[in-house]
Amino acid sequence: MSEIVLGVSGGVAAYKAALLVRLFTESGHGVQVVPTESALEFVGRATWEALSGRPVQTGVFENVSDVPHVRIGQQADLVVVAPATANTLARAAHGLAGDLLTNTLLTARCPVVFAPAMHTEMWTHAATVANVATLRSRGATVLDPAVGRLTGSDTGPGRLPEPAQIYAACLAALAGRPADLTGRRVLISAGGTREYLDPVRFLGNRSSGLQGYALAEAAAARGARVTLVAANVGLPDPAGVEVVPVVTTEDLRLAVLERVEGSDAVVMAAAPADFRPTSYAASKIKKRDDGATPTIELTENADILAELVRSRTGRTPVVVGFAAETGDDQGTVVEHGLRKLARKGCDLLVVNDVSAGKVFGRDDTEAVILTDAGDTHPVAPGPKSELAHVIWDHVVRRMG
Repeated sequence: MSEIVLGVSGGVAAYKAALLVRLFTESGHGVQVVPTESALEFVGRATWEALSGRPVQTGVFENVSDVPHVRIGQQADLVVVAPATANTLARAAHGLAGDLLTNTLLTARCPVVFAPAMHTEMWTHAATVANVATLRSRGATVLDPAVGRLTGSDTGPGRLPEPAQIYAACLAALAGRPADLTGRRVLISAGGTREYLDPVRFLGNRSSGLQGYALAEAAAARGARVTLVAANVGLPDPAGVEVVPVVTTEDLRLAVLERVEGSDAVVMAAAPADFRPTSYAASKIKKRDDGATPTIELTENADILAELVRSRTGRTPVVVGFAAETGDDQGTVVEHGLRKLARKGCDLLVVNDVSAGKVFGRDDTEAVILTDAGDTHPVAPGPKSELAHVIWDHVVRRMG
């Protein structure tokens, strides 16, 4: 497995890095923790050594005969700094080498991932913005921090992403995933809309939002600014992603159309309801004493995907649709998908075979990616995170 260096800066969020060590070691990776002196004020040396199974040092004058300030970086397959404070980002951007961690960053020739954590004012300060841009321009992956509760009563962007999200970004870096969406804006929809009949009942579908969230996490890991319009999804917000919650298909339509301007790509992974009740009952619909069954009249919802295609200028943004299909006597899953692609006019259509309960709510999936040129690209069964990266590979080629 891989040799991973985990740099830990001196911030309150350092305790979360202990969980990151566990994720790496339980997956079979070797982990060398390189904390700063300040980091040891928050989590002690004994904790890092117990979790990693290796001795820990912070300075360049310990075990000098092993030349650790050069060796550790040279032997690393990945360096991840979590948390990365404003101070650490500044020192890394300017090539300073005052301790073992910054020396390691200078000698490493492997992928480098920074997971920032700091107060909002520090993250948005012009100096930090410039330092992050510098690091990204050199090929480093700098995750956007999560939005949430910080130290004290403060709330805003600056919270360390959850360890599982940092871990996913590190796996993408180890797999050689490029930061090819840096500077791009992408808009993604996820989940399933609900159309209410009365205060307690609705028409909906089985979409969990897992694929849309995987797309958002993959895009963020590849450097994109991501907006995720989420319809009735009970998943934690991906780190560094703007999440816009919606309920109905019309909510979804308005949220997407309001945010599409300036987007380089739109991926409609949500499953909007095709129909809605013509009227809404203000109180719960009761069973009738005479046993009569109420009749519900439906009206068709707007076709958001087709509207997006009609409203764009030229071929920007790249538009990707999803289709959950089952084969029948009218055609196979792919044949249905090709007809839908022709009707919608999008650039790519990701077709899932959802017969026999497949795909919905599961971590694994399989799909066929159809192009507007009529090409078909089957994607082997596997995690939804892998399908997400395959989709982005196709989108990036379209962007040029």
